[in-house]
Order: sequence, then structure tokens, then C-alpha cells
Amino acid sequence: MILWGLTGALAGLVVGSFIGALATRWPPDAGLLLGRSRCDACRHSIQARHLIPVVGHLALRGRCAACGVPIDRMHLVAELAGATIGTLAFAFSPNANGFAGALFGWWLLALALLDGRFFLLPVALTIPLALIGIAAGVVGIPPLLLDRCVGVGAGYLAFSLIAYVYQKRTGRSGLGAGDAKLAGAIGAWLGWQSLPLVVLGSGILGLTWATWLHARGGKVDRHTRLPLGTLLAISAWGQWLYLTAVGAF
Repeated sequence: MILWGLTGALAGLVVGSFIGALATRWPPDAGLLLGRSRCDACRHSIQARHLIPVVGHLALRGRCAACGVPIDRMHLVAELAGATIGTLAFAFSPNANGFAGALFGWWLLALALLDGRFFLLPVALTIPLALIGIAAGVVGIPPLLLDRCVGVGAGYLAFSLIAYVYQKRTGRSGLGAGDAKLAGAIGAWLGWQSLPLVVLGSGILGLTWATWLHARGGKVDRHTRLPLGTLLAISAWGQWLYLTAVGAF
């Protein structure tokens, strides 16, 4: 278990480094995918030794080696979160299910960071996440393929209906189309049975977030925006982890 957890941590650091770059530069340009990494401020190429996840950030004390501008902390957050996801997924389930769970968690991490910063859930990420979830069911990774397929429809339709009713009653948009697509993708991974608990968990996280904002002196009312996609992503992967720990997956 320790070896598998370490493997997951190392893989998560590498994946998290890419996710951090993705979340700070969306949509991704050719340089992110094919070229050398550069400072977002001065565009100076980053040396290889400074690209080592976490270690490079700490060695530079969080600043660009060329211009001294602070490096976006999202990079460090993504690397640490990616390592945590990989460690837990591989340690709890050192098999194909663990690999799938890590992939699910890393993908949700990218969506969570994008929604948290930009209130954006790109269709280029939500739809592939749903398709990969269905594919996992096809090859026999739990839950059952039928439960996954029903989960896609249930998640998407339920959130689309809520968004429609809310807009009709208030005249304002409360949920974006991306939230409905993400809910469908989560259903594709966890099955329809898990969706109520995922929604409940996201609600608890949202109340906690709002309470924290209020405690810091921020204004919290019915117009306050919270990134629902971020809350759903955290709750969904927590649900996967719980189901794996108790042997349901």
C-alpha cells in the first residue's frame, strides 16, 4: 500500500503541475501543450530544475527567477492537491479502479480550480469526463454501466430543470449549463444512486464557505456567487473515496 501510495503521489505531482498551468491559462495555448514553460509575467523560459513540482516553487520562494514577480499560488495548490488525490486513490485501491479514481479526481480538480477562479466549466472538459466515465463502466469498473448511464441523464436533467425553474421564478440565472453537464459527468462516474449525497455534500460545503466569507467580514446574501462546480467536484470525489474505502467500488 505504501509503494502504491508513493506512486500515486509522484504521478499526482506531475499531473497537478499540468493542471495548475491549465487552470491559470485557459483556454490552453500551444505553448502550454507543446512548448517550454514560461513565466506568465515576463515570458522568460523556466529552467528545468525550477519545474520540479513543489520543490521548484519552494526553491524560488514563490517568485520568478528572472523578474521576481510572485508565482500564482494556484500552481502549488494544484500540485499538492494532485499528489493527495493520487496518494489516496492508489493507496485505497491499488488496481484499475484506483487508477480510474485518480483520473476522476484529477479531472475534477481541473474543473474545480477553473470554476473557483473564473466561474467556468468548459464543455471541452465536462463532456470528455462523462464519456470516460461511461467507458470505465464498459470495461467493468464499478459501478454498473446501467447505473452510470442513468446517472448521466439524471444529473443533467435534474440540474437543467432546477436552472429553468429558478430563472422563471426569479428572472435571474442561478445555475449555468456547465453545472448541469458536470452533474451528468459525475453521474457517469458514480452512478445515479450517489447523486443525492453528492448534492447534499456540495450544499454543506457551500454553507461552510458562505459562513467563512461572513466571518471574514464579507457580504453574504442571495446575490452572493459561489462556484457550484467546485463544490460538486469536491463532494463527488469525496463520495468516490468513501465508496472505495467501504468496499462499495
